[in-house]
Amino acid sequence: MTDKNAYIEKAKAKIDEWNAEIDKMKAQVDEADADAKIEAQKQLDEAREQRDEAEAKLKELREASDDAWDDMKAGFDKAWDSISGAFDNAMSRFK
Repeated sequence: MTDKNAYIEKAKAKIDEWNAEIDKMKAQVDEADADAKIEAQKQLDEAREQRDEAEAKLKELREASDDAWDDMKAGFDKAWDSISGAFDNAMSRFK
């Protein structure tokens, strides 16, 4: 497996992990009382937005040519750190 493929698979696995966290959050939102539900829904929406952004960046990375891989990877790493931090922040406010 090439470095590019391994890197993409690792990022995809993290997004899958986030999807599982979002599913758990959704179940908790469904069980919350009215006031808590409003705030929890905001956090859930924020987490989904971060996940969607990560998936879009991953798609760009997948479609990058081998020649552009190094440049794309550097940009992806920076964006990933930001997205990951925002996702973790949304999750921590939910708990």
